[in-house]
Amino acid sequence: MREFNLEKIVRPNIKQLKAYSSARDEFKGVAEVYLDANENPFGTLNRYPDPQQVELKQKLSEIKKVNNNQIFIGNGSDEVIDLAFRIFCEPEKDKALTFSPSYGMYDVSAAINNIELIKQPLLADFQINLNQLQPYLEMEDVKLIFICSPNNPTGNSINKEDIEYILKNFNGIVIIDEAYIDFSTSASLISAIEEYPNLLISQTFSKAWGMASARVGVGYANQEIIKLYNKVKPPYNVSSLSQEAVLSVLNNQEKFEIEKNIILNEREKVITQLSQISSVKKIYPTEANFVLIEVENAGKIYTDLVEKNIIIRNRNSLVNNCLRITIGSPEENKKLINTLQNL
Repeated sequence: MREFNLEKIVRPNIKQLKAYSSARDEFKGVAEVYLDANENPFGTLNRYPDPQQVELKQKLSEIKKVNNNQIFIGNGSDEVIDLAFRIFCEPEKDKALTFSPSYGMYDVSAAINNIELIKQPLLADFQINLNQLQPYLEMEDVKLIFICSPNNPTGNSINKEDIEYILKNFNGIVIIDEAYIDFSTSASLISAIEEYPNLLISQTFSKAWGMASARVGVGYANQEIIKLYNKVKPPYNVSSLSQEAVLSVLNNQEKFEIEKNIILNEREKVITQLSQISSVKKIYPTEANFVLIEVENAGKIYTDLVEKNIIIRNRNSLVNNCLRITIGSPEENKKLINTLQNL
């Protein structure tokens, strides 16, 4: 196992950066009069949100069995992704690596930050080709590796043994995007952040928790990485409304489990029904809240469904003649299947 040194991969300007100290950072606790942040004294949304999201982190700490200082709360998991480039990659100099096909925001964030993103093709079963990856693990200018597991748009989980091999043999940061982990039979790797100092887990409340409009993502890592994230993030990056919304769903685990099980049951029903439709040539295994299917003519089927006011995702540009179908409500799924049968 390689010896990982965080100091060596942090951008020099980030090391020297003096983080902005907001009014709410400088005062802890509850006061009777607040005249420190130039806020409007009137209204119900007039106060700035907690910049450190203390209450939300405490709740997540209890649920995920990690320390508060091992949690970063972001404006969606996209902020977790973007800040990784800002912290660890020097523009026009360093590189990052991901696998193809996978989540498109890695490409966008890399381009915004002017970082070359190497895209390693996955194998036919959408697993990592470690033999082809090996040279990149030894390149000093490759600072980040993004692994989406379960992967979007393919739906499969990446082999844990392959992820652990990369963690042990790469001197940069390995970001495991677990946006769909709640739908998977595979366990989260959050418990491994103590073992691997270069591991960062990204999760979101936009999928299984039904909080997509709240835009709240979470990063889990050792406290040194989380310190860097808190140093670079905007001071009030997550609104009070979003923090309160997420706390409300975290405090109602029973509702979460019921709705998740409905989605999982519907997923199996949809897969069974899709397998009986002649235009569906292949259904890929999935551990997410969507299914990837290969059809005869992805473009035509997509267009035909749009004309019936049913919107799915055409992923033909990533996987030939493939469509990605999100598992909806029982009523939505029934309408989709009936429409596909009649096309």
